Amino acid sequence: MKKKKLPGENISLKTKKNEAEAIMEWLNCQSNLMDSIRYLIENEIRANGVRNLQQFIPADRNFPLTGPVTGEAGAAAPAYVQGLSETAAAAAPPEEEEIDEEDIESWI
Repeated sequence: MKKKKLPGENISLKTKKNEAEAIMEWLNCQSNLMDSIRYLIENEIRANGVRNLQQFIPADRNFPLTGPVTGEAGAAAPAYVQGLSETAAAAAPPEEEEIDEEDIESWI
């Protein structure tokens, strides 16, 4: 039996040698990996409760990692997953406006 995890203890993760490019890109994009993973776990618990995902996820997951969720997987996916790209786009910070020297002089 595996050791029970306790709050504050370390957990280790290892990527596959042939990990999908999109997964590696997502991992490298995170400024706080543990908080990002925690957020995904919280959403899973909110949607489905505490459960062993290994009993529900397919062992062979060779579906595309980009584009909208469709078909049977899309029907089973919670709305927050289906609208993830729209949410991410809406949450993106606005581009900063460039300010030049003339603008600064006009404010003084």
